[in-house]
Amino acid sequence: MERLGVHLRDWRIIRGLSQELVAERANISRSTLIKLERGTGAKLENFPMVARVLGVNDRIDAAVDPLNTDPGRARASMPSRQRAPRRS
Repeated sequence: MERLGVHLRDWRIIRGLSQELVAERANISRSTLIKLERGTGAKLENFPMVARVLGVNDRIDAAVDPLNTDPGRARASMPSRQRAPRRS
């Protein structure tokens, strides 16, 4: 979470936005944003709200989309499964 927080902070700075403005637009407190940027003590549910304000939510979505990976694309053509196989 620390690295993700640093990246959010860097995007905020690149965009030239203050902590107060980002927190207000994300509907969170400034102290919550500070915790999120430090990667300590903030709830993960605040992350997408801040990412949206910073205009990077599409990048995050693309980064975790399994179809953006070779294994994900390979598995996409296989018959769909409801669950992952159980480990022994």
